[in-house]
Amino acid sequence: MRLDKFICKSTELTRTEAKKMLKSGEVRVNGDVAKNAAMQVHENNIITIDGQQLTARGSRYFILHKVVDSICSNVDEVYPSVLNFLDVDKAFDLHIAGRLDADTTGLVLITDDGRWSHNVISPKKECPKTYRVWLRNEITDEKLPELIEQFTQGLQLQGEDGLTRPASLVRVEEDDLIDDESYRSEVLLTITEGKYHQVKRMFAAVGNRVVGLHREQIGNIVLGDLAPGEWRELTMDEIALFAS
Repeated sequence: MRLDKFICKSTELTRTEAKKMLKSGEVRVNGDVAKNAAMQVHENNIITIDGQQLTARGSRYFILHKVVDSICSNVDEVYPSVLNFLDVDKAFDLHIAGRLDADTTGLVLITDDGRWSHNVISPKKECPKTYRVWLRNEITDEKLPELIEQFTQGLQLQGEDGLTRPASLVRVEEDDLIDDESYRSEVLLTITEGKYHQVKRMFAAVGNRVVGLHREQIGNIVLGDLAPGEWRELTMDEIALFAS
């Protein structure tokens, strides 16, 4: 963990205030003055301010149902950050483990545990993420087997050197579709990586267009009946799914 982040997790100081304290030489790590905010510290380090040893608060873990026209960022831009929805102290000290586009809804995981979020988002961990995708063009019975095979084998995306990792595609049967003229097919897509606009680019590569996108599941954590804009703390069992 960065030293300035450790100080924030151990005190009521903001990141800016922590950096000022570091520059003033008031912080020591294992007895030595430390001024580098980016210095990496660990649980076994002794970190003090004016001789008072600091103890970091426990990490926090949340699930949020992201609404449309919100962004997975630590600052508000054209749209508000999803962190505005969290009614917790120092919400903007948290970060998003696996971002969604502004027009995409659904499951977002939020934490201040960098190692935990790495286990969620690193392609090497092959954590599956499942999306409900609404498509402009119909996927016919004749086209479906070929499409499933293409997604399983991997697709060549524009600007990428290699193929996408194997993905699972399941068509939602017509009887379960909502009567809506804005789309012609609905599928569930599961991927284990997170390239830029990946889902949209994958369907563009096979001649279709995504008109709606919603993330339902990350690993074994499901959105369930959490309403749009609502959030809750993760359970201990859910946290353990991505523990180091």
